[in-house]
Amino acid sequence: MKNRIDTWKARMAGALLLVIGVATAKDGPLLRFAPDGASFDGRGNGPAETDFGISPTELLGQGDFTLSLWLNAPDGNDVPGDLLSWRDEASQKGVLLSLKTNPGVTASESNRRHLQFSIDDGRKSPWIDRGRPGGEHSLMAFALAVHEGQLYAGTCEPYSGRTGHVYRLEADDHWVSCGSPDRSNSVIALRVHEGQMYAGPGKARVAGSSLTESESTERGGRIFRYLGGDQWELVGDLPETEAVGGFAVYGRRLHASSFYRPAGFFRYEGGKEWTSLPVPEGTPRDGGTENEPKRTLALAAHDGSLYASSYDGGRVYRWDGTSWTDLGQIGDNTQTYSFTPYEGRILVSTWPSGKVYRLEKDDAWTDLGQLGNEMEVMGMTVHHGRLLGGTLPLAEIYEYRGGSKWERHTQLDLTPDVKYHRAWTMAEHDGEVYCSTLPSGHVYSWRAGAGIAWGHSLPEGWHHVVAIRSAEKIALHLDGELVAERSLEGEPFDLRHGGKLRIGSGPNDHFLGQIRDLRIYNRVLDAKEIQELAKP
Repeated sequence: MKNRIDTWKARMAGALLLVIGVATAKDGPLLRFAPDGASFDGRGNGPAETDFGISPTELLGQGDFTLSLWLNAPDGNDVPGDLLSWRDEASQKGVLLSLKTNPGVTASESNRRHLQFSIDDGRKSPWIDRGRPGGEHSLMAFALAVHEGQLYAGTCEPYSGRTGHVYRLEADDHWVSCGSPDRSNSVIALRVHEGQMYAGPGKARVAGSSLTESESTERGGRIFRYLGGDQWELVGDLPETEAVGGFAVYGRRLHASSFYRPAGFFRYEGGKEWTSLPVPEGTPRDGGTENEPKRTLALAAHDGSLYASSYDGGRVYRWDGTSWTDLGQIGDNTQTYSFTPYEGRILVSTWPSGKVYRLEKDDAWTDLGQLGNEMEVMGMTVHHGRLLGGTLPLAEIYEYRGGSKWERHTQLDLTPDVKYHRAWTMAEHDGEVYCSTLPSGHVYSWRAGAGIAWGHSLPEGWHHVVAIRSAEKIALHLDGELVAERSLEGEPFDLRHGGKLRIGSGPNDHFLGQIRDLRIYNRVLDAKEIQELAKP
C-alpha cells in the first residue's frame, strides 16, 4: 500500500474540510481522521459515511487493532452519540464506540454519558437471572440506573409494612440495600445529575397490572438525593403529586413529572425548591373538559428538545423550555410509554397496539411494527447496536430486525395465574443489558457480542479515549488510564463485512461535539504509547 494523503470535503455540520492520512509506517496508524479536529452538530447533517481510501475490513476485520481519539462533548439538551461505527445490520457484525446516554427508559434515565466499546459477530448470550432486589417483598424493580460504575434498582414493595427501597448489585447476583428514601411503596425513578443520583418515590397502584391493590396509604412525590450507604437527603416535595412519573435534565436543570393525576411538570431550582411548569392541554378524555391537563410521563432530551410520553390519549409532547407542542396521537393508541434514540431519530413505545413508532424530521410518525402479538411495549434500549423492547402481557423481549420486523428472544417472567407480566425497564451495565420484570420481581441480563463500559458520567471538556481489540481481550482507556477490560475467553471474533465506516454517527445517535485526531492502528498499543498519546 502506497503512502498517501486523501483530502475531501464532507458535509458534517455544514461544510468541513477533513484530512485523512493513510500510512505504512511500521508502528504508525494506518488511518488518521481530522488531525486538527472536526465538529458534529448532533443532527447528522451531511453524509456520515465516507470513502477513507482503505477497506474497514483491512483495519478492523480480524486482527488486533487500536482506536485512539480525542473528544469534546458538551452536556446539552441531547444525547452525545456514537463516535465510531462499523456495523452490518443483517449479520450483526462490527465495531461500535459510543458516548452513551439512555433517556426516557420508562421513568428513569438509566445511563448517562458512559463510554462504551463493543465488537460483535452475530453472537449473543442467553438471558441470565440476576436475582430479585428486595427478595420476596419486591413486586418489580421500577427503576434501574448506573451510578459511579454500580447498577442500582428502585423497587415496588406494595405489601403491608413495606416501603420502596434502592438496592445495589454486588458480586454473585447479590443485591445490597441502600435504604428506603421515603415511606411510600415504590421508588419509581432514578437518574444521575451533576455526578449525584436522585430518586423519585411514589405510591404505585398495582391494581393497574390486574394485581391486588397495595395496602400502602403513604403518598410519594418527594425527591431525594443519595448520600451513600443507606442515607438519602430530601431535596423537594412536588405539590399534589402521588408518585414521580419521570426524570430528565433540560437546560442543565433536573425536571420531574407526575405519574398520576393531577398532571404535573416541575423544574429543580436547588436546595428544596421546585418550580411548577405548564403541562400540555388537549382533547377531552374520560368526560373531561376541552382544556383538560395532560400528564407527561417518560421524559427524554433529544436534538435540543424535551419529549414526553403520556397515558392520556396516546400522544407525545415536545417542550422547548417555554411551551408544549402536541405531536399527535400515535396510531390508535391510548398510552405512550418510553423513548430511545435509534439511528439518530427518537422512538416511542405504545399501548394497546404493542408497536414502536419513529418520529421523522417533518414530525410524522412511522410505524416500525408490532412486537409479536403483544399489546404493550415498555422499556427500550439500543445495546451494542441492537434495538430491544420489553412487552406486556407476556414479559417478552424482542429485537428489531428492520422494516416492521421484530425477532423474539424469550419470555422473562413465567409467574403462573396472573393476567399481566411486564418486562418493564432496562439499563446497560458492564457490557450487558439488564431488564426488570413484574410480578416476579427478578432482573435479567443479556449480552450481544462482547462489550465494555466506563459506567461514570464523562465530564465536559477534552478527553482522550483508546479502545483496543486483541485476540485475548478488549480494553478501554480514558485519559491514559485503563478503565475497563473483558477477556474474550479464547473465542475468535470474525468482524468482517462490507459495510461503511462511520465517524460521528451510528445506531444510537449522531454525535454532538468535536472529534480530533482519530487514529486506527493494526496492532495493540502498550501503556506507554497510550499515555504518550493522551498528553494534552
